[in-house]
Amino acid sequence: MIRKEELVLTEEWDKTFTKSDKVDHCKVTFINRYGITLAGDLYTPKNVEGKLPAIAVCGPFGAVKEQCSGLYAQTMAERGYLTLAFDPSFTGESGGTPRYMASPDINTEDFMAAVDFLSLYEKADPARIGIIGICGWGGMAINTAALDTRIKATASMTMYDMTRVNAKGYFDSADSEEARYNAKAAMCAQRLEDLKNGEYKLGGGVVDPLPEDAPFFVKDYYDYYKTARGYHPRSLNSNGGWNVIGCESFINQPILKYSNEIRSAVLLVHGDKAHSCYFSRDAYADMVRDSKYTSNKELMIIPGAVHTDLYDGGDKDYIPFDKLDSFFREYLK
Repeated sequence: MIRKEELVLTEEWDKTFTKSDKVDHCKVTFINRYGITLAGDLYTPKNVEGKLPAIAVCGPFGAVKEQCSGLYAQTMAERGYLTLAFDPSFTGESGGTPRYMASPDINTEDFMAAVDFLSLYEKADPARIGIIGICGWGGMAINTAALDTRIKATASMTMYDMTRVNAKGYFDSADSEEARYNAKAAMCAQRLEDLKNGEYKLGGGVVDPLPEDAPFFVKDYYDYYKTARGYHPRSLNSNGGWNVIGCESFINQPILKYSNEIRSAVLLVHGDKAHSCYFSRDAYADMVRDSKYTSNKELMIIPGAVHTDLYDGGDKDYIPFDKLDSFFREYLK
């Protein structure tokens, strides 16, 4: 018997974006194959009939559905799609204990569980399902597309490869056996401290107060997660962050190994001023290298956009919703 965990869901509108009068919104729950109950916001365009193309949305890594993923979901629903923004396992309003843990396997499964939900939902067309992943979930979306043959189209926005950054550091600056050993040794020591203390130590979200000499990408994150622009009380990045050992298994589990075998359509979008742009450029190159399925793969670079500009549009509406719409209309026919 598959049983859902009882979740306490907020019914009030507590998003970081304005509620649209063009779509209907409701809370939903669904279960992944690990038995974890996930919480989602379902957005349905008003005054439509028949089964709709559907899109599951998640990210960024450490954010909640009330932030970027909800904005993407609501906006795409305004354009005629049935959309689902959800919180990953162990975070936000979703279930799973201990809290604030991450897993390349379980988080990929979270996306697949969202596809399960949409495939069986009465208003969705199971033959026309896509996904959108933002930041760390951009990499998770590509990993899911490499595994889930039901997905017809995937958009990866301002992508992070979380296994790469955990194993090699930012900009691959810690890509050495010695650096990885030290990181793993510190994690192993922390595991014992956590058990002795009876609780998991938090790693801290975005640094606050912001140091004057902070690198630009830290200032970029602060500008989103720690200000009225994007702060949310359930967001890990806005508050205490992941557990120190929360991402331990990412160090030696690369997630994009078989990306060049993805047969469905994939669109990668990144700002050329984003510190993280190398993730998308390299992921795209790997995806088309020695691949038989290159005609439906695309890398779109947005001039002038930094990393968080593709969270909420920044100050110049950088999110290319027209491009996303045309992409999904083409491949969710």
